[in-house]
Amino acid sequence: MIAFVRGRVAAVTLASAVVEVGGSGGIGLELMCTPATLATLRTGAEATLPTSMVVREDSLTLFGFADEDEKQMFELLQTASGVGPKLAQAMLAVLSPDGLRTAIAGDDVKTLTRVPGIGQKGAQRVILELKDRIGAPTRGGAVPTAVAVAAPWRDQVTQGLMGLGYPAKEAEKAVEAVAAQVEGDQPDVGALLRAALRTLSKA
Repeated sequence: MIAFVRGRVAAVTLASAVVEVGGSGGIGLELMCTPATLATLRTGAEATLPTSMVVREDSLTLFGFADEDEKQMFELLQTASGVGPKLAQAMLAVLSPDGLRTAIAGDDVKTLTRVPGIGQKGAQRVILELKDRIGAPTRGGAVPTAVAVAAPWRDQVTQGLMGLGYPAKEAEKAVEAVAAQVEGDQPDVGALLRAALRTLSKA
């Protein structure tokens, strides 16, 4: 299994990044990542991403993560009934690992149903099956700060929302709704993305 990937970022799309390993003329590996993780990557820069490989009869898919904590949470989420890799990734796109720990430990069904694809019954099942194994928040429940990006935050957040399946118009409205939270020239894209998702979940 591939535990991590280190190399030059060859491309970044709405849902994935291609990392070139083996130097010039090497192999380009496509990693499926959350919008917040993608926001930390720059084309042409070196990156190291922990990875988890999902093997299916007709495919091999690599998922990339910001850190080992996110990777371990991704793999733990999939041990719950009805949670596959795509849904686990969506959960990590909406909530940080500590946000998930806090929600599951606190029986917070409402927070979990913010994730596209998770209804009330699904949230209750995740809580029931993972509550005793999820652990306590490691950072006091704080959302990890994303690395500042050179691209305009509006584009990053809008593309992240669209990558999760929201229509362009809804994504743009959510971006406008969180614009007041922006501080400085290099805002925390990951935090703004989660705030925009919260806005959409209330709509």
